[in-house]
Amino acid sequence: MTSWDKEIIAIHPEVTLALNEGNPIVALESTVITHGLPFPENRELAMNMEAIVREGDCTPATIAILDGVIHVGLDKDQLERLAKTKDMHKISVRDIAPAVVLQMSGGTTVAGSLGIAEAVGIKVFATGGIGGVHRQAPFDISADLGELAKARLVVVCAGAKAILDIPATLEVLETYGVPVIGYQTDEFPAFYSVSSGMRVSARADTAEIVAALAHAHWQLGLGGSILVAVAPPRDVALEADVVETAIQAALAQAQEEHIHGQGVTPFLLRRVSELTGGASLKANLGLLLNNARVAAEIAQFIGRQPS
Repeated sequence: MTSWDKEIIAIHPEVTLALNEGNPIVALESTVITHGLPFPENRELAMNMEAIVREGDCTPATIAILDGVIHVGLDKDQLERLAKTKDMHKISVRDIAPAVVLQMSGGTTVAGSLGIAEAVGIKVFATGGIGGVHRQAPFDISADLGELAKARLVVVCAGAKAILDIPATLEVLETYGVPVIGYQTDEFPAFYSVSSGMRVSARADTAEIVAALAHAHWQLGLGGSILVAVAPPRDVALEADVVETAIQAALAQAQEEHIHGQGVTPFLLRRVSELTGGASLKANLGLLLNNARVAAEIAQFIGRQPS
């Protein structure tokens, strides 16, 4: 575990105890709170994800930056502040140092959260969908992919966000040598939908096998994360053609309004939700909670692997 200045990073006592005793921990990102969902749905989701992690006998560690201090694990008031404040920053890896020095507050992305989680010794991370290669802008590649190639964690997701170019995203992950493991599936999910039509690089049917794969990968000296792709629960998943129709309309509007950079993903997710009558939001909430459950199951086995 990296030695940190307490003025820069604050690890919640519950997380500190779990780290010291070798108990399972699941890290959670916070841009879904600050930029992904409206209030109060964002607050309820954050609390529910932490509750599911605890139900899996693991310690949740939601990561965020508040007034220049990196927090690993949040209390109720801090979660409330993240959920309610409208001018929070979106903090990726490149933004961490400026956020600390300039005493900024915001939610950490997948990439930002992974770097922080690895630094303090957490091995499992849960999110909704990872970032990737953007449609109509192949040069716009999420920092999530680069960080997945560096940080050594098991990352549980529902694939890449459906608004992205999924085949291109998988090609970049292959280039970076990131194993893409289908959890009880042979196909890479498309966030809202069960399948993207693309195959994963390997399949694992149990949490124990996922942990064994991660251990073998890292013991061989191979860098980077293990990406575990979990299909959204079928009771909330959407048909791929319904999602695609909404995405195409949202992309056209984004182009018309000249939306780019970090503003693209929040805009597209919000617009797709509106175009699907809230069905995509329901799917998003369902898959996030499911991913937290799967991550807790995997975390139970990560610590049992031989050193």
